[in-house]
Amino acid sequence: MSANLEAKKQVVEEISEKIKSAKSVVLVTYAGLSVAEDTELRHEFRKQNVEYKVYKNTLVRKAFDAMNVKDFDADLNGPTAVAFAQDETSACKILVDAAKKYTDKIAMKSGFVDGAYVDKKGLSALAAIPSKPELYSMLAGTLSGFVRSLAVALNAVAEKKAENPA
Repeated sequence: MSANLEAKKQVVEEISEKIKSAKSVVLVTYAGLSVAEDTELRHEFRKQNVEYKVYKNTLVRKAFDAMNVKDFDADLNGPTAVAFAQDETSACKILVDAAKKYTDKIAMKSGFVDGAYVDKKGLSALAAIPSKPELYSMLAGTLSGFVRSLAVALNAVAEKKAENPA
């Protein structure tokens, strides 16, 4: 076996492992980005703990085929980058913002979220969902408001009983 073929098999295995360990994988077309724009985009991905890498389409296709996922064959053509995220929404949010900032230079093709194929519309919908930390803070705010209201009501009852000891 040639060294080149072995190297390609190792890359396919690497991609497969990244797909399996990520909560979301987003395929991106990036034609027309300048080096400075690409560097800025990669910096945003690193801040959110998202791995963004360019692979050959055939190697990504083989990694998905090894997992018995055939939905991406149509999307794996032309310049394609792959974003591997540890949550469901961060990569989508970064890419939606990048698409607004770099009009006609970058776009999401499709994704693989929680073991299922997601089209471009589904990825845009995921980008609109708040992240888990944001949802937790919203829940905490709601619960603290409820507890505060309960404490005020109990305090009012105690004050009324103290005024009228019957």
